[in-house]
Amino acid sequence: MRVLIVEDDARLLTQLDQLMQQNGYSVDLADDGQKALFLFREYPYDLAIIDIGLPVLDGLDLIRQVRKDKITSPILILTARDRWQEKVEGLEAGADDYLTKPFHNEELLARAKALIRRAAGQPNPAIERGPIRLDTLSEEVFVNDQYVELTAYEYKVLEYLLMNPNKIVSKTELTEHIYDQDFDLDSNVIEVFIGRLRKKIDPDGDIKPIDTLRGRGYRISRQL
Repeated sequence: MRVLIVEDDARLLTQLDQLMQQNGYSVDLADDGQKALFLFREYPYDLAIIDIGLPVLDGLDLIRQVRKDKITSPILILTARDRWQEKVEGLEAGADDYLTKPFHNEELLARAKALIRRAAGQPNPAIERGPIRLDTLSEEVFVNDQYVELTAYEYKVLEYLLMNPNKIVSKTELTEHIYDQDFDLDSNVIEVFIGRLRKKIDPDGDIKPIDTLRGRGYRISRQL
């Protein structure tokens, strides 16, 4: 999943960047609201984590403009513990949830995963499609109750396809959601990941879990 973190405290920004990357997220960073607004308009995000007190364009105005632009990415705001007004104002501006500082990393990760699942219409931590079960908490995949070992990027591709089961997902869109913004979008590495997933999930060719729609992209099979 691709995440935008907007925070003007350099130390906290670095900590959040490391935390999210260590947990398998592709991360973009901004230290003021104007930079964040540009990134919102340029890239699709599965989640944004936004501090309220930002320079240039403050967090509340950023959220209002993002929603005015019809950008629907779920937003988690960071607020000071003693400023309950910020929580209310943030939610009214269009944020989906809030977390007060200081916070535990485990709680931030849990809220992030819940928001992403909710936005994808998958409230349950375990996503099941036919014989395939993907656990978003443990980041494990099972086929017919048998564990399937995937690399980090193979998991990301499968997770995104399962989160969007009725959508045709292009190679460009997959690349944008699993890599940082400076990755070469012309790379054919997605084809390699799809090929590996098919071999690992369906070694005997019985399930056929991923459809290829020539010239358009990939989709989880409707036969599952």
